[in-house]
Amino acid sequence: MKIKNYTFPEEHCVYHNSEKGVLLYHTNCIDFMNLLVKKYPNGIFDMIFADPPYFLSDGGITCHAGKMVPVNKGDWDKSKEIEKVHEFNLTWLSLCQKLLKLNGTIWVSGTHHVIYSVGFAIQKLGMKILNDITWEKPNPPPNLSCRYFTHSTETIIWAGKNQKTKHRFNYDTIRKLNNGKQMKSVWTIPAPNGNEKVFGKHPTQKPIQLLDRIVLASTLEEDFIFDPFAGSSTTGLSAIKLNRFFVGCELEEKYIRLSIKRLEAFINDKKSNPDLFEVLT
Repeated sequence: MKIKNYTFPEEHCVYHNSEKGVLLYHTNCIDFMNLLVKKYPNGIFDMIFADPPYFLSDGGITCHAGKMVPVNKGDWDKSKEIEKVHEFNLTWLSLCQKLLKLNGTIWVSGTHHVIYSVGFAIQKLGMKILNDITWEKPNPPPNLSCRYFTHSTETIIWAGKNQKTKHRFNYDTIRKLNNGKQMKSVWTIPAPNGNEKVFGKHPTQKPIQLLDRIVLASTLEEDFIFDPFAGSSTTGLSAIKLNRFFVGCELEEKYIRLSIKRLEAFINDKKSNPDLFEVLT
């Protein structure tokens, strides 16, 4: 299968739309990235967005719709020893680094459970940290224990492939998006609404508004975007909306099914109602 001048494996591909340049794989991202590194050792992607496992499913509780619910998200998110978590982060990040083009960048989202390991791994690999974004959620669930501040943010690290990376930043676009002012590194964006969950939901699903801002800031039309932990494929939806190409990997079958429904519906909606997809560029 080909997108632009790049050939991708057919094995494990569960969704392919050649017109929009979209590929989704049901596979382990590390195995998939190892295959691509062998084929394209000088990189292939202009941008990567990654929302890796937070490893916080340890029997804790949270609040959802006014009820106490467990935070266990699945086996993929089970709590692990910090050394193993960091080793995992180094492994997948090193492969992402190799798959970035010379001036490509990566965005990694996470809570305090994982983001400090990610940041340290990025530094150890010689990548260049460009910004750390604080994503503030206006209506976070309350802290039921009343022993901590209410968790209302996630950190997103933006980094270049290496210290020499001449990264893309579409300053004028982002300034226009921010009413003519320089945009700060604290972004107040609501969590995904009901319209984004009509086919089901992923426990760490990101709002498309967040991905739109990231994609608009750091890529051009027909650039190549990769998401190694695609989840419900919000990154893919943003890529389609903004006329970029997308490749994603997801390991969980139920989220693959959810992703396919979302991608197909989004592509059909864009074809039938193109005016709804007009964006600031």
